[in-house]
Amino acid sequence: MDIISGPSNPLSLQGTSLIGVDQQRRRQRLEAIIDHGLPPFPNTVLELTAILSGPSVDVKRAGKVIRADPSLSAQVLRLCNSPMFGLRSRVVSIEQATILIGTDRLRSLAMTCSLVDYSGHGLPGDQVMNFWQHSFLAALLSEYLAKLTDYSEKEQAYIAGLLHDIGQLPQWMLAVEEKKEQKVIPPVDWTDNTPVERSHFGMDHCEIGSSMALTWNFMPSFIDVLGYHHDPQEAQHDPNLVRIIANVERFLFTKAKVAPASVEESSLQAGDSKAVGVVSMPAQNDLPAFEDIESQVLIEKLNSEYDRLLPLVDLGLTSAISGIR
Repeated sequence: MDIISGPSNPLSLQGTSLIGVDQQRRRQRLEAIIDHGLPPFPNTVLELTAILSGPSVDVKRAGKVIRADPSLSAQVLRLCNSPMFGLRSRVVSIEQATILIGTDRLRSLAMTCSLVDYSGHGLPGDQVMNFWQHSFLAALLSEYLAKLTDYSEKEQAYIAGLLHDIGQLPQWMLAVEEKKEQKVIPPVDWTDNTPVERSHFGMDHCEIGSSMALTWNFMPSFIDVLGYHHDPQEAQHDPNLVRIIANVERFLFTKAKVAPASVEESSLQAGDSKAVGVVSMPAQNDLPAFEDIESQVLIEKLNSEYDRLLPLVDLGLTSAISGIR
């Protein structure tokens, strides 16, 4: 699976006439950040993805690419040796990591470490752990839900879950900038709350994320995920993948006892028999419920997997993040 495909034109960000002066100013500043102010997407990840996506994987070449980036190499080995993977012997080389965890997992691991590093350029220090706990859990649970629902591209589900909220980074960059220069603080409940984001910033992280995905030349299904994980019924290329991420996103919100305000009270579209079951909006502190018995089993499995993963993710991310900050 190659993430470096799809249209190359950046998304045209329109609609400024419908918002107020402050929102229009912030929207224009966000457009400038997207066009010129973001750190470059890690070339190592793009090259590694291309190598590992080929019909015949050159493990030595993949190892050489990772080793050429000392920070990434250290992070991959650190995370590979974390309790997340439960390996019996300590991994001391990238080649050994490839053999023990496989090329697909190595690629996902390199993507995870690189994006943790990437987010550190845009997120305030106290937000890095929260953002990446959510993103890493979303990645692992999306991969798990893909397996449960017979979605064929398991690694694609992992990477889509990992990337789905990347559009928040320019918002954080602007929020830090305004706090420092103008003493302006965004509403306390803005994060991942698309109506509040649009009211304050003039655009939400889904619109920003799809624009970033276009700029980075991601495949159309990833553009779908970044743009529509709060509105999966709008997906145009891979509705099943978007539905997986949307269900995991809402599941994680219920675990945090927070519901995304932009999702309507109506259930997500169910799709075909292999699609993810439909999650209804949670009431108060209730967990979401799927519409049929089989889907209820899925939500129970998600709960069990979440309880298993949470302490391991915290340990793994603490190790990865401490290695780059």
